Amino acid sequence: MLLYLDYDGVLHPDEVYLDAHNRVYLRGEGKLFEHAALLEALLAPYPQLKIVLSTSWVRIKGFDRARGRLPQGLRERVIGATWHSQFLQDDHLRDWWVNQSSRYEQIRHDVVRRRPDDWMALDDDQQDWPSSEARRLVACDPMCGLGKWRTRDAFERRLAKRMVGDPGEPQVMDGQAPC
Repeated sequence: MLLYLDYDGVLHPDEVYLDAHNRVYLRGEGKLFEHAALLEALLAPYPQLKIVLSTSWVRIKGFDRARGRLPQGLRERVIGATWHSQFLQDDHLRDWWVNQSSRYEQIRHDVVRRRPDDWMALDDDQQDWPSSEARRLVACDPMCGLGKWRTRDAFERRLAKRMVGDPGEPQVMDGQAPC
């Protein structure tokens, strides 16, 4: 089982920017990776689950630095990312990845390559997710991420069902209500 993991809008609010010195900062309330320990706890019952990073942090900061921001328990689960530095050598692929593809298409590209037995995604980007794949996405409120109890509950239930072979029901995003 693979979990495709986004950072912004999942592990912290999505208001993330780079300053003039290429340092990451969060605008507004919250702190970077404030929900990472929570995710680590939610995944604890499933040691066989592995993580593939589907976050733009890998493209912008590099795989090692992006993975390095996670707590040790999550870092040890990471087996790769949807973005690979070799994409920089192919203008067409890089342009598709950066300017044309949706998060779903990026993940689907990786799924075709890795061929996992099963997979799901934790992301705040719902663009282009086909209804036939909705059961694989636990969509987060971009400002609350896993801090929203309904999202946390949906993820926990979906994860438990998928790990025992039941695909579960589609989950829609909670909307923009307070966390």
